[in-house]
Amino acid sequence: MKQPRALSFAVCIGFMLIAGLWVAPAKLTAASTTSSIVGTWEGTVDPGAQAKKTVVLHISVGQDGIISGTIDYPDQDTSGIEITAITYQQHALHMESTPGLVSYDGTMNEEASQLTGTWTQSGNKLALVLKRTR
Repeated sequence: MKQPRALSFAVCIGFMLIAGLWVAPAKLTAASTTSSIVGTWEGTVDPGAQAKKTVVLHISVGQDGIISGTIDYPDQDTSGIEITAITYQQHALHMESTPGLVSYDGTMNEEASQLTGTWTQSGNKLALVLKRTR
C-alpha cells in the first residue's frame, strides 16, 4: 500500500523539478535583456529657436529587477530629476518624468551603444540620439 504513495510522491517531485528548470531560464533572459539598458546615456536636443540642451539619463536596475533612473541637464546645472516611469523590452525604451513633463521613446542598436528616438517635452517632439557613455 505504501508503494503507490511513494511513486506518486516521486512523480510530483519530478514534475516540480521539470517546472523549475523550465521557468528559471525565463528569469535569466529577462535579467540579461534589462541589463543592456543599464548605464549612462547622453545626447543633445535641438529645439531650433532655443539653445541646444544636453540630456543625460542614468539608468539602473535594482536587485528586484525594477528599472529606475534620473535625468540631468548639465547645460542648466540641473541633475537628479526622477524618471517616474520606465520600461525596456525588446530593444525599446520608454520613459517618463512628470516633474519635467518629458517622455522619451527610443530603440537600441544591436551593439547596445546607442538609442535613437523621440524626446517629447511639453508636447514638443524632438529627435534625440542617446549614446552610452558608461
